[in-house]
Amino acid sequence: MKNVPHTVTDAAIATIRERIETGIYPVGSLLPAQRQLSEELEISRASLREALTTLEALGLLKIRPGKGVYVESAQAPATQTWRFADQTSLPDTYQMRFALEGFAARMAALAISDVDVDWFEQNLAALQAALSHNELDEAAQLDFDFHMRIVGIAGNAAIESILRSSADIMKESQRMPFYRRELVLSTWREHGEILDALRQRDSEAAGRAIEAHIVNAAQRAGVYFPTPQR
Repeated sequence: MKNVPHTVTDAAIATIRERIETGIYPVGSLLPAQRQLSEELEISRASLREALTTLEALGLLKIRPGKGVYVESAQAPATQTWRFADQTSLPDTYQMRFALEGFAARMAALAISDVDVDWFEQNLAALQAALSHNELDEAAQLDFDFHMRIVGIAGNAAIESILRSSADIMKESQRMPFYRRELVLSTWREHGEILDALRQRDSEAAGRAIEAHIVNAAQRAGVYFPTPQR
């Protein structure tokens, strides 16, 4: 059974990607104007730009300011080598995180303290600095600490045990998106959205924010997987 994209942006990404791969939009061709394309796909201009940016990150499109959007390739290029292929696939890793961390964030929003919020703010500032200076090892560790703090606050020992036992795999999945240099601060911005939801003690918003972050991080690493519609 074919998965159904769960947002209009996901649907636009899937449609444009299919048109590229089937030759409707050949390599080297100029995509229709964004106004025309947004009307055709029944999507807002903002959501269309998000879809185009994702497809550019995947290597399928090239956005040329003032000139338009061109088809760069009919297939997404290979991503950075996934070092843990003998243990688990990169898509499976992101899907596991999506399943476990969304629940953990919803639980954490109900238990978070002001001390935790202060810790997250410091972590966020350090992450921005590390990414800005291309310190990817430090950024990956800060990213891991951010996510595991949420899991710890949630208080589910089984989830924490699963993720900590896969610490090296998790950290590598967090490092992979950083190789898209033009999008490197996206993780920091998305962590800020997660923190906003946690700070407001909004359980559902926190879950949605971390799930969106994991899906977006996967796309920046060259992995696209539709998620269940809520």
